[in-house]
Amino acid sequence: MQKYLFKNISVVNEGEIKSMDVLVEGERIERIDRSITLKSAVKEINGEGKHLFPGVIDDQVHFREPGLTHKATIGTESTAAVAGGVTSFMEMPNTIPNALTLELLEEKYNIASQSSPANYSFFMGVSNENAEEVLKINKRKNEICGVKIFMGSSTGNMLVDNFNTLEKIFSESEMLIATHCEDENIIKNNYQKIKSIKPNLTPADHPVIRDESACYESSLRAVKMAQKYNTRLHILHISTEKELILFGNMMPLKEKRITAEVCVHHLYFSSNDYSTLGYQIKCNPAIKAPHNKAALWNALIDNRLDIIATDHAPHLLSEKEPPYETAHSGLPLVQHSLQMMLGYAANGRIPLERVAEKMSHAVADCFQIKERGYIREGYFADMVMVDLNKPYTVSKDNLLYKCGWSPLEGHTFNASIMSTMINGNMVFENGIINAAVKGKRLAFNRE
Repeated sequence: MQKYLFKNISVVNEGEIKSMDVLVEGERIERIDRSITLKSAVKEINGEGKHLFPGVIDDQVHFREPGLTHKATIGTESTAAVAGGVTSFMEMPNTIPNALTLELLEEKYNIASQSSPANYSFFMGVSNENAEEVLKINKRKNEICGVKIFMGSSTGNMLVDNFNTLEKIFSESEMLIATHCEDENIIKNNYQKIKSIKPNLTPADHPVIRDESACYESSLRAVKMAQKYNTRLHILHISTEKELILFGNMMPLKEKRITAEVCVHHLYFSSNDYSTLGYQIKCNPAIKAPHNKAALWNALIDNRLDIIATDHAPHLLSEKEPPYETAHSGLPLVQHSLQMMLGYAANGRIPLERVAEKMSHAVADCFQIKERGYIREGYFADMVMVDLNKPYTVSKDNLLYKCGWSPLEGHTFNASIMSTMINGNMVFENGIINAAVKGKRLAFNRE
């Protein structure tokens, strides 16, 4: 059994940064102390000048397998995730076929068990016709991260607009329900209005078509339904200032029944970036005007927005070309989400402790993940060592996505990911992935 000892490393955990020694034995964190000396064999890691974060948990990714493996697989994208400090992910059901039955869901878990270096969980998808199948997972609430409802169509064809289906799921599900909220009728009306006066649409039209009202009306509908039935609701990728009035910060996260996520691209880009990046940053919900970005940051800091994710959604560059109607929505980000947030920390926008909270602690609390998300004795050893003073430039040569591109190419981050440990195994170190190691299925602590 391999033992690791991180010596004199700055541990970023639970609202503090402390110089500590961290002992890992087997899969678990064995001991955290000011100074640990061992006589037995141990691999010692010099942590001087480095920071140790709990592994990032990304609650929203699209790894495309099965069915869309020309652009990504669970294996390729989880490898990229690990290189970026992501130790666990939760993947969405709009693959081909859509994960709308327990059998199809378990097939994805089986693929991950054989190919993913990161820990994993998969959402059960909802359609207008599969409510009874979805409700079967009430009996498996400690094995599956949640239920996903597309209340607006996105990549794929999983729009749920049957009121009776929504009522049944919201009223009877004992699981966390995660929603993509955009009002389809508003989007269609906006599209027809713009198209009637402007036949050739551009990337900058995207946030006008998928506007603030489309997001707000759909999110409001979800919140009202959740309040009616006391449903555990989690709204994904909030992108507008207007939606923020729907969320509160008057109680601890663990007590909230309605929570919200913000994605790194809505914190990083604005509509000003369409002029240079074009369809590369076309995504649903759309990246919008700068005032929304500023409002999202304020809500993240004051805890109206609970967690940070990526909505990692790779497409081939050839699939991101015009015209507007066929340019796919989504962008690949999972390899660099932690570095993006560390960049903001270096600029004073967010403390390092809050980065750990919003990308690890809060995700574990939100989804009630068992024994992960914190650097604690007895917890699984999912940790990331970073050098905050070692610049890293994104280039095609160091991208691990199967799609082979990133909207961040050419950008230099101030921090580098030095190593990623998952379940006590050093899965990524000095730029090298240990492909022999596989992650575990996430477990949940739910009554």
